[in-house]
Amino acid sequence: MQSKKNITHREKEVLELIADELTAKEIAHQLYISTHTVVSHRKNLMRKLDARSLAGLVRRGFESGILNY
Repeated sequence: MQSKKNITHREKEVLELIADELTAKEIAHQLYISTHTVVSHRKNLMRKLDARSLAGLVRRGFESGILNY
């Protein structure tokens, strides 16, 4: 698993919104980006955090300190 310093500010924003249970479309609307860009950020996060699902992605976000309770 990569350290949290490799996660961009935008990726962190996307991860926080995923943890808040927003859909890709809702995230795109809130951040003023395309849905495709949200999906790209999510794929990059899953690769960087070695996650296989969204639940795993959120769990790894907390474990690595990117997300806080």
